[in-house]
Amino acid sequence: MLKCSDESVYTGITTDLNRRIDEHNNSPKGAKYTRIRRPVELIYSESCEDKSSASKREYAIKQLSKIQKLSLIK
Repeated sequence: MLKCSDESVYTGITTDLNRRIDEHNNSPKGAKYTRIRRPVELIYSESCEDKSSASKREYAIKQLSKIQKLSLIK
């Protein structure tokens, strides 16, 4: 999860966390959502066994409210 400059929280999946954070902050390859909310900061990450389980976990996290997401990282 990334915290954006407007204090919103963005959730996504990647195979290379450092590359993806750099893209969100410095490249047109960053998500449209984060491109207009730069800079972003990593606030939480998890590892998953495969893309399928990562996508399912991403979906579950996206269903949480912002308060629930922030409590997850504590």
